Parts: sequence; structure tokens; C-alpha cells
Amino acid sequence: MGSIPPRARLYVACVVLGAVACPARLADTHTPWGAVVLLAALYAGCEQVSRWRFAGRHALHGMGTFFPVLLAGAFLLPPPAAALVALPGALLSCVEQRPRWLRRVWRAAQLMLGAWAASRVHWALGGRDAVVQADFPYALVPAGAAVLAFCAVLTVLDGGILATAERVPVRTAWRGLFPRSLAPVAVHGLAGLMMAVLWRSPYGPVAALLVLLPMYVSWWVFAQYHRERAAHQATIRALVQAVDIKDGYTRGHSERVGQASMMIARELGMDDERAEVLRFAGILHDVGKLGVPTRLLRKDGPLTPEERRVIELHPEYGHEMVRGIGFLGEARSAILHHHERLDGSGYPYGLVGGQIPEFARVVAVADAFDAMTSTRSYRRARPVVAALKELERCAGAQFDPRMVTALVRALSRHGWHPAVTADEPRTADEARGNVPPPAPADSADSPRAETTS
Repeated sequence: MGSIPPRARLYVACVVLGAVACPARLADTHTPWGAVVLLAALYAGCEQVSRWRFAGRHALHGMGTFFPVLLAGAFLLPPPAAALVALPGALLSCVEQRPRWLRRVWRAAQLMLGAWAASRVHWALGGRDAVVQADFPYALVPAGAAVLAFCAVLTVLDGGILATAERVPVRTAWRGLFPRSLAPVAVHGLAGLMMAVLWRSPYGPVAALLVLLPMYVSWWVFAQYHRERAAHQATIRALVQAVDIKDGYTRGHSERVGQASMMIARELGMDDERAEVLRFAGILHDVGKLGVPTRLLRKDGPLTPEERRVIELHPEYGHEMVRGIGFLGEARSAILHHHERLDGSGYPYGLVGGQIPEFARVVAVADAFDAMTSTRSYRRARPVVAALKELERCAGAQFDPRMVTALVRALSRHGWHPAVTADEPRTADEARGNVPPPAPADSADSPRAETTS
């Protein structure tokens, strides 16, 4: 929402008017103002925690970290009063992007509508009496319905702002929003229900506040994880951008090799953590090109034997560059050995068969596949089918047959939609797949030649 389109401003104005109408009948209800003020102050204080340095300023802001307080208000207060709980905290929240005032007003209106809807559903299903009497398990029914209503309102409003402010196509603006948000909101709903039950118990609000302690601990741990992950992504992004700038002909190649490596990993049944590290290996496999003279990387004609030997040093350069990056783990061995071949004719060490690390065997297949299916300055891209046939032909000598088979299966299920790697656009013939047939494995256009640079 950096530059707000007029339709987005109109949409926000309509949502704000709806939020203003939520407390309209406040005078007609018996409002426990003490609880309203205490919950509103608690939520506002929780919002300020996101500014603390130990939590990571950008770690979780705006992700609903303190929904337990809002949902506790929905379980304890009548709908008009529940809507007010979110107002001070949202208006005082930390906002980095401009226009800050509009983002704060939008957030306040969104949360007010969500809290109002949750409270309305909860009270309609008799949730108030269930909370007062601590009637379990029945209390879970109205609380669960209220969580669904809260999540649904936020999802509908988020999709609307994506369609109007971010220009996301209407048919996809809401896709996946509800399932992604339901699980964390459900957890916060359980915490909010515990707060509400303890609030109504003889122990009072002080006991209810203790529920927030484990939530704060889990939030802090989650924030640290996200901050560390963001640092990892920034490190990798900087290295890839440096390679892309130096070797413009292969721009985007690294990301696609990472994608293909991830597809192979999924097909092999690797767990999420290893698959993510393997994706890093694919993305960074050519980072050693930063140590190769630019004139060699951009040379149009054939390389001399001496020049080829210089380029073949890039796996060792890359390994040296990343050896101190601890989170890469097994990815470091893939960066060093992704040009090794099963028959021992690869480089830098001429490893044979099982001596080659598993990650390196995966990246070798992904690298050769993308090299063959990408347009370069000196030749057109091959069709996916032709590239896979060439990989299968070279399996057992150059590539691990298991990795080739995994890639074939993955592509048969999900397909492959690569971007153009060269700066020039693809021709009409290339777009239709009318490209020359695959060359023999020993030619200059084979995987053996492609993966040397």
C-alpha cells in the first residue's frame, strides 16, 4: 500500500465505516467498562512489545501475535464492547511502511470487525454462560465458532485489500488465506478461552494474565527463528545477486536450480529441513564464479584449455566462500562437488560413484537440466522432454540414475515453467518448442559441456 489507488482508499473507507458502526449500540448493553479498559490497555501494551529489540523489531509485527487478548475480550464482553478492545493498540502499533496513519486505521478497523463478529457468534451460541460456568467441553463449541468467524472476517478483508491495493487478481486474492491463518488463530483462541475462564473464576484477572506468559515465551522463540531465517535468506540473496550481476547470461539460473533440486528432494522423501538446505545448495552452486574473471564468463567464443581450467576452479572458490556459513550444512559439499561425475571424469577431485555426496548428485542433475532448458546467448533452449531424454541417456556415467528418475517423476506431476535466462526474449519458434534436436553427449551443447561453466 505504498501508493494507495483510489479504489483501495474507498475500500478502506467502507471497512472503517463498518468498524465505527460496531460499537453503535454500546449504550443498549450492560458494559463492564473496567474489563474493557483493562483488556484494551493489555492489548496496547502487547503491541508495543513488538518494538523491543530482543524480540526482533520486524519479526512478527502484524501477524496477530496478541490475538489471545482480543479473543478473550470476544468471550468476555458483549459485541460492541469487544470491538473497542482492539482500537487503542492498533492505532498505537508500530508501522514501518507509509502511509502509516492509513495502515493503522485499516488495522484497527479490521480487528474491530473481527472481534465484533467473534463476540456476536460466541454470545449467540450461549458461550457467555459456558465461560461463566466453566462448562467444558461445551465451552469449546461457541469458542470454536467464534474463532472461525474471527478468522473468516480477517481473511475476507485481507483478500479485499490485496485485490484493491496490491492489484492481485480477484480470482486469486483470497486463495489460501483462510487455511494459512486458521491454525495460529485457533491456538490463540484456546489461550483466549483459558484467559476468559480464569477471568470469570474466583482468582480474577490476575490469574488470567498468567496465560499470556507461555504465549510470550513461544512468541519470542518464534521471533528468533524468523529473524535467523531472514538473515539466512538475506545472505543467500546477496550472494546470488552478485553472481547474477557478474554472469548476466545465466541470470535466474541459480533460483531455478534450487527449485529443481527441491523437487528432486521431495520426490526422494527428504524431510523439510534437508530439502530446504538442498534448495540452498542449488541456489548457491555457482557462487564460486565470483572468483572467476568476468571476461571468461562472458566470452562468446570457445574456451581455450587454460581458460577452461580456470573456470573449473569455481567449485573450490565457492566452497571456500561459504565454508564459514554454518546453516548451509550439507550444501557446502554440493557446492564443491556438483561437477563430479559417477565415472570419475568430473572435477575438481574426480570422485567416483558413492564417493560423491548425495546433495552434489542432486544439484548436478538440476544444474544440467536447467542449463539445457534455458536460452543462452549462444544457443536456444531445448524442450523439457528432450532434456530429460539426454539426462536419462547420460545416467549411470555422468548422473546418478536415482536422481534423474526422481526429476522425471516430479516433472511429470508438476511440470516445469522456467523463465528466460538471457536478456533477449525468446523467439516464436522457441516458445512453440521448435528447437534443434538434442546434440550428442560429447558435443559442445551436451550436459557435459553445459555444466563446466
